[in-house]
Formats: sequence, structure tokens, C-alpha cells
Amino acid sequence: MDKWLRNTNVVRVVALIIGIFLWVVVHMEETNVSGTSPLRERVETINNVAITTRYDESRYFISSMSPSNVQVILSGKESAVKKVTTSNNYQIQLDLTQVGKGDHELSLTPVGFPSDVEVQVVPRTVHVVIEELQMKEVPVVINIKGTPAAGLKAGQPIVKPNKVYITAPTSKLEQIENVLGEVSVDKAQSAVTKQVRLQAFNKEGKEVVVNMNPTVVDVEVPITSPFQTIPLQLKLSGEPPKGYAIASVTQNPDKITVYGTQEEVDRLEFYQGPQLSIQDIKETKDYSLDIPLRNKVTQLDPDKVIVRVEIVPSITKAMENIPITIIGQNENYNTKVVAPDTAKLNVTVEGAPALIDQIKPEDIQAILDVSNLPPGKHELNVTMNLPTYVKLGLPEDVKATVEISEKAPKVARP
Repeated sequence: MDKWLRNTNVVRVVALIIGIFLWVVVHMEETNVSGTSPLRERVETINNVAITTRYDESRYFISSMSPSNVQVILSGKESAVKKVTTSNNYQIQLDLTQVGKGDHELSLTPVGFPSDVEVQVVPRTVHVVIEELQMKEVPVVINIKGTPAAGLKAGQPIVKPNKVYITAPTSKLEQIENVLGEVSVDKAQSAVTKQVRLQAFNKEGKEVVVNMNPTVVDVEVPITSPFQTIPLQLKLSGEPPKGYAIASVTQNPDKITVYGTQEEVDRLEFYQGPQLSIQDIKETKDYSLDIPLRNKVTQLDPDKVIVRVEIVPSITKAMENIPITIIGQNENYNTKVVAPDTAKLNVTVEGAPALIDQIKPEDIQAILDVSNLPPGKHELNVTMNLPTYVKLGLPEDVKATVEISEKAPKVARP
């Protein structure tokens, strides 16, 4: 052995082997330190991690949360940390199931992280404002856009359903002014039917995003000729026989919707319906009558009218001192009633008991028309204006005499 150690070449070879061995050991340690050894400790920071909330979404609404994102600092064995950063199984959770509406400062909970990884959340707590959800029923308004084809007009939209339910926090519900949809009828020649998406708007006309049920409704917009609803006028002809009178006439409907040209529709104040003869009718009767189209009217709604005529035995009543009213007199002549000399009439009226019992002298007008008559005496028929369904008894013709004379000329004073 001593002999080998004294040999210079042997010593050199041994020294070379030892040097190579030390180099290999040092190189392996460096590799373990700088590589991805699963045993090495590692610290990893993840920024802008969204907070996951747990709460009853059917009852509450989160109106604000500060902050909404946090920073997560992980520490642990490199292999464990790497598993976290390459997966999406973890959450930073905010549990609101045990709190109600109001302002809250609450802690965040890491969920889904390996047990061998230490997790630090920055910040650890958040400030959250919770509002309670309310439900409100709101009517639907449909805006009509455009103009139908010439001579036609859009009717009132038919909406199904015509109301929607809005669920939102109280602060949002108070902002809502209306729920609107829009239908175009431009150049339409027939009814427009479509499904319409609804939006909620505030007083300033800005959309308010809320939970709405339903969000789409069925809308039908009728396209018709111009129309208006006006009174329906019936015309009675004839009279019941002597001893009978009309107690009442009722009709259904009493108003009618008339369609036609715009000019014709605008001109009408009432619509003249069918004529009904009650000649020699002695008992109450019901009638179903067709309503005729007249002039430029194209459609009627409805096109029939039900009429009930109540006939009862009549009674008479004497009416005294009915003043005579003169019309049509010439301002250059004096006109005077000379017969009767009181210028008042006594007449008999006939009608249904309920009407005759209530009639008073002031309900009757006696009109004497002297238009275009020359000076002298004239016996004239008196026109009697009587309440509806009341007729004149005997005598049926009432006369009066007037005297027309020139006015004396005015004498000029000296």
C-alpha cells in the first residue's frame, strides 16, 4: 500500500477519481435545488380570484360587494401548489345563507384546496350589501310604430298576457315606470300578429334590467277602416190604437261602432238605425232588427239591435193655462193673440200612467208661427211640443187667432 502511495501516477489517478466523484455529487445537489423536485417548498400568488357567493337567489339580491376579487397566496410542497394552479376546482367562497338583508362584513372561506397547501386570502373579509327581492305586477304597454296602408288605421292592441310579474330589489322596483313592447304596422293591410319582447324603463326612458315573467307576449294589432263609437238612433212610426200608449222603448246596444272613410266617420254625430212601426200595437213586444249600412259606411259593430217596446193602457189628463209662444214675428208689426184672449190654452194629454202622472204645464210648449204673415187676423194651427211618448188628446187640432197690425209711427219731439 505504501508502495502505491509513493507512486506518483497512482496518486494522480486516485485524485482524478475523487475529483470526478465530488463533481457528480455537487452537480446533483444543484439540480435538486433549482429543478422541480416535489420535495421543494414553493410560494405562489394568484391575483384577481373571483368570489363565489352562496345565498337564496329567490329571496335576496346582492346590490354591492367590495372587493369582488381577491388575492390568494399559496404555500406548500411544489407538487401540491402546482396542482392548485393548474386546476379550477378551488373557490374563494362567501357564505350568505345565514344572513338576511342589510350591510354585512363577512369572512371569506377557501374551498377545494388540498389539505397540504396553506392558503392565505387577501383581504380576508369583504363588505356586502344584501337587498330583499319583491314581486310587482305591471301592465304591458304596446307602442304602435308606422302607418297602415292608405285608408286604414290601427286599432287597440290585444296583448296576451296583458300584465307581467317583475321580481327585483325594492330600489329597482321603485325606478320602474312602465313595461313596453313595440309593434310596427307600417303599410299593413290586415291585422298584425307577432311575439314581442318586453323591456322595463324608468321615468327617464332608460332600460332597467330586472327579472320579468314573461319576457315575451303575444300581440295582435287590428287593422281596420277609420271608426268611431256614436249613439244609435231608432225611428218609430205609427201609433198604438186609441186607449193604448208607449210606456218605454229600450234598445241594446244604445251605441254602435261605425267604420268607413275618415271623412264620413268624422261627420257623424249619431247613426240613424232601422225604422220600427208600432202601428196598432196593443201589447209589449221585443224586436230583433238589422241595422242598415248608409252612405259611405262600410261596417257596423254590432249590426243588429234588440228593441223592447212596452205598450200599456193609456190615461188622459187636462192641462190648463199653457202659454202660447209666438215665433217669426216681424219687428215692424204688432202681433197679438186675440183668441183665446188670455193667450193661454187648455188641452188634454194622453199617455202611459207613469208618464202622465208626472207631467206639468211647464213640460208642454204651444208654438204659434206667424212667419211671413201680412197685417190682419189669422187663425192658425198651434204646434204642441209634448214629452216623449205623450200625445195630444181631444181636440187633436189646437187653433189660435192672432192679429197683426202696423206699429204707430214715432212722433219726433220738437
